[in-house]
Amino acid sequence: MLGINDKNCKWWVLGSVSGVLGLIVLDETVVGVALPTMRDDLGMSLLSSHWVMNAYLLVFTGFVAVGGKLDDIVGLRNLFIAGIALFGLASLASGIAQNGTWIIAARALQGLGAAMVFPASFAMISTVFAPEQRGVAFGIQTTVGATFLSLGPLIGGALTEFLSWRWIFWINLPVVAGIIFFTLASWQEPARQDSTPRIDYLGLVTLVAGLGALVLAIMQGPEWGWSDPLTLALLAAGVLILAVFAVTELKIVEPLIELDLFRNPTFTGSNLVVFTGELNKIAVIIFGALYLQKALGMSPFEAGLALLAAVVPTLLTCILAGRLADRFGTRWPALTGVLIFAVGITWIGLAAPFNDYHLLLPALVIWGAGMPFLYVPTTRAVMNSVPASKRGQASGIRVTAQFLGGTMGMALSGTLYAITRDFQVVFLATGVFTFLVLLISWFSIEHPALGGPMTQAAHGHPEHL
Repeated sequence: MLGINDKNCKWWVLGSVSGVLGLIVLDETVVGVALPTMRDDLGMSLLSSHWVMNAYLLVFTGFVAVGGKLDDIVGLRNLFIAGIALFGLASLASGIAQNGTWIIAARALQGLGAAMVFPASFAMISTVFAPEQRGVAFGIQTTVGATFLSLGPLIGGALTEFLSWRWIFWINLPVVAGIIFFTLASWQEPARQDSTPRIDYLGLVTLVAGLGALVLAIMQGPEWGWSDPLTLALLAAGVLILAVFAVTELKIVEPLIELDLFRNPTFTGSNLVVFTGELNKIAVIIFGALYLQKALGMSPFEAGLALLAAVVPTLLTCILAGRLADRFGTRWPALTGVLIFAVGITWIGLAAPFNDYHLLLPALVIWGAGMPFLYVPTTRAVMNSVPASKRGQASGIRVTAQFLGGTMGMALSGTLYAITRDFQVVFLATGVFTFLVLLISWFSIEHPALGGPMTQAAHGHPEHL
């Protein structure tokens, strides 16, 4: 068995955690393509079929911050293997599902497994790579994820058409087995430098309940209506419970989530950028595909090919974003990424009324090239801004921000389109929000007066951002 300090260990670990990211991204995209066939085969209604996706996202978003904290409590290796094993078993259960209730429950278990393993992957990279190498490592991981993202619709379509939709879940099993093997072969849990923290059960219950209610309301708001009593009740309950969570977390000695982390402007700003990146992805990939089909008359397959222009450039700039972050820190690469996203989505909005793909193509390419600059430097900053004993919960917060961004993006974009029936409004509103985040990020990420590297060192976090 390799040790944590062995020369090749970090590359084995990077391979395992990159496989996890690729697996989770692939699982999201292939399910979307296969959903109509799955709905017909299992006799599901249109409304219930949405929960094949929503159950996964709801459980993932509700538990991922908890999963990150558990990494710090029970150890990265144990939770990583348990999480990926649960994901594999849930994939098997999804593949043999006989009705809608069965597959929705199995997808919820997949979301729980992903919530356990996803934060651990970021923490494991931060453990085996030195701070000045983490940008490249996260860049490689993001490249793998982007590759699976681009291949997902093609793989899902091929498996569904030529074999069965069940194979979109069964293909996970050999990948899960390989990840477990490589993790067992390469990872030894490093010795803790401090005592093992205890589980804050009140914080766990209030965080999961609050996030669950809030995310459910956001997911269903466009369908139920934002003025529906159930939507309003869930929103109010989510906000109230999360407020209780925040108050209790600030008072106890060993909280589930240390809210003091948000006193670091770079930590807070980086999570806001990740949130914005995911919100943008929903507008461009989901509503962009709808625009290409409804306004330009493309088929679903043609729209997917057209949107590859926004995905392929990502593969070419992921490692570059990591290298620049390792060399120059987080501030300028991240701000550049937000600026590119703001310009790209605004360009798409201004070009939308002309219904000409040639006008959209440069914007899609630019937007796609900028995507890694939002995710890679900020992930590196989040992980570098905390000591080793807090990397699990830091990665959990980072992933929660990402998925909340996607959930809010779907809800807000869906609501805007339902009200206006105008894709231009969706794209331009996203652009305005992104420019606003650029302004906030300018005054937060590595800003010397608010908490740059010098302040980090003063608070006992010497790893440079």
